[in-house]
Amino acid sequence: MKKLLFVLCSLTLASTVSAADINAGKAKSAVCSVCHGADGVSAIPIYPNLKGQKEAYLYGSLKAYKSGQRQGGMSAIMKPQADLLSDADMANLAAYYASLK
Repeated sequence: MKKLLFVLCSLTLASTVSAADINAGKAKSAVCSVCHGADGVSAIPIYPNLKGQKEAYLYGSLKAYKSGQRQGGMSAIMKPQADLLSDADMANLAAYYASLK
């Protein structure tokens, strides 16, 4: 049962992410660039680079921050940011940063 649930969640996540708009993600990324750098590479050691990260990972991370599942560390900064994003915004941002090579 757990495997089936995992497969179904993965398929849902993949379909949400694959329908993303990279240009919309780029437009939305201005807020992210304050900590993560204009090109997705952070100049500040405590903030992770987003450039080239896997799309599903980025989308899942934003969803987890928004839902409160991801806590500790940067959650005090990231939860309020994620709360402002729609599912489409998250998918678009994930697609944009994943497209940067």
